[in-house]
Amino acid sequence: MEAKLYLHHGGLSTIWNTRRKLNHSHKPECLLTVQAVLTSPPRDATIRKLDSTTTVYNDNWYNRIAINHLSQSFQTTTGVKNVKVGYDSLVDAAKVVYQKFSTTKQQELVVQTLENAFPKPILSLVRILMPPSTFTREYFAIFTTIFFAWLVGPSEVKESEIEGKIEKNVVHVKKCRFMEGTNCVGMCINLCKMPSQKFIKNSFGMSVNMVPNFDDMSCDMIFGQDPPAQSDDPALKQPCFSMCKVKQKHNSECVN
Repeated sequence: MEAKLYLHHGGLSTIWNTRRKLNHSHKPECLLTVQAVLTSPPRDATIRKLDSTTTVYNDNWYNRIAINHLSQSFQTTTGVKNVKVGYDSLVDAAKVVYQKFSTTKQQELVVQTLENAFPKPILSLVRILMPPSTFTREYFAIFTTIFFAWLVGPSEVKESEIEGKIEKNVVHVKKCRFMEGTNCVGMCINLCKMPSQKFIKNSFGMSVNMVPNFDDMSCDMIFGQDPPAQSDDPALKQPCFSMCKVKQKHNSECVN
């Protein structure tokens, strides 16, 4: 809550005029009153929390265009079609791909989707003009935070130490939209983390380590940091979510 101050009968000028009149006369022409009114802070225009576990997104026109473009590109690449719209269309296609293909194939299909979704000349130009550096790493972090909230949810830039220096090269996703939508550890790893790391490295020459937190569904994208080997990556050793719909339906392990 916040307090707002309202001045009646002329505001600050009234205070001065009234003070002058009080000094010369005991009959002021107006009475100054001050009221403190409690008002609620403005609501976030992007998301609204229903409870501690569910997030509802009110996508604007840019978000809807971006979501539809990626969803259609993913469906075209995989051959998996559905009639849903918005983010549900992307999640539904991801679930079918996860059930239908091996983990290796899943990652390959996502990389192909991302390569098809972004014009290759632009990817090549970015790689040439922005070789790995402090500026590039921090630029990638800011760019991701601003332009990819529709995909991963609200995020913020944080600092980390890289090559002995403190840089603002980390994107902290507060609650990953894809992880929350799929509610599956395996889909997070095979349809997001692993292929995204590979795509960004191959397309931009930029190392990135994506560190999901399966306790609160947050995630850190650390630009400039090489991801650990799969045998050493803690994310690949996580058990399934207790409410994983894919596991319950197919009685299979989330991570193969």
